[in-house]
Amino acid sequence: MSVSSTSGTMLRRTVLGARLGMQPLRAGETSSRAIRPAVFGSYRSVHRSARMPAITPSEARHRPTLRPNHQSVSRVNGPSNAKRTIFIQTENTPNPDALKFIPNHRVLPEGFPTSFLEYLSPRSTLAPPHPSPLAANLLNVDGVSSVFYGADFITVTKSSDANWAHIKPDVFSLITQTVTTGEPIVNTVAKTGEHAQEGGEEESLSFNEEDDEVIAMIKELLETRIRPAIQEDGGDIELRGFENGIVMLKLRGACRTCDSSTVTLRNGIESMLMHYIEEVRGVEQVMDQEEEVSMHEFAKFEEKLRQQKGPEATASGGAIDATS
Repeated sequence: MSVSSTSGTMLRRTVLGARLGMQPLRAGETSSRAIRPAVFGSYRSVHRSARMPAITPSEARHRPTLRPNHQSVSRVNGPSNAKRTIFIQTENTPNPDALKFIPNHRVLPEGFPTSFLEYLSPRSTLAPPHPSPLAANLLNVDGVSSVFYGADFITVTKSSDANWAHIKPDVFSLITQTVTTGEPIVNTVAKTGEHAQEGGEEESLSFNEEDDEVIAMIKELLETRIRPAIQEDGGDIELRGFENGIVMLKLRGACRTCDSSTVTLRNGIESMLMHYIEEVRGVEQVMDQEEEVSMHEFAKFEEKLRQQKGPEATASGGAIDATS
């Protein structure tokens, strides 16, 4: 019985071993060392493929190129040739009511007949021969009384009761808009009557073969020694004549309404001309009709002030505060 039981046990083991060898291995019945690498490797591959999209070599290693008809997009509205960079610098002048604006852009057109152009009224900005949309817009700003163009700068003059803090932002905006859009600052049209602007007709300091020696020397000194200093202060100068030893000049821009213009004429211009040219005996400033009326009214106001407050009270001095 023991022999038969032993042989039966061996037979069952043999049959069981044959069955196990024929069936596929289950994950739970195999050793952990044999199955774990395969399971984790499969998990990692599926996990990465689910989270990371497939990247083709062209997308991963090549930068996009522009097609033949593709154009770059400008960040500035308008045509690509109108894109400009502008930087506006401001400079104070001896006249507290005048400020000099210097854009990195030419103001007067190339070949302009004179070195300046001045607009004293809204009408002058629209009338021929040199209307200016920018000057018209600047004179529409509350407080602005005149606009002066030099070759590469703009001088804006305000009324004495206006505040620069209210005027400057509008002036900056108007100049920037004009330059960046490429709009011409000064136009030239056919002249149909009286010259509406100050300047722009003929350069008073230009060489003329008909000038005598004294006039030629006066022009040369004004052009080379005096005009640059006045332009630096936001103005300009005109030669109106020379009679009986007196040089007649006209100051423009910031110097036109400056309180120190008389000092400039006497101590600066007159002294230099008389030093180099012995025929010169003095200098006088020529005033337009409107300026003469203004000066006459100003003189009457000062005289009335002296009668009320004393002989030392003047409108240009500190005693003017006594009237307030």
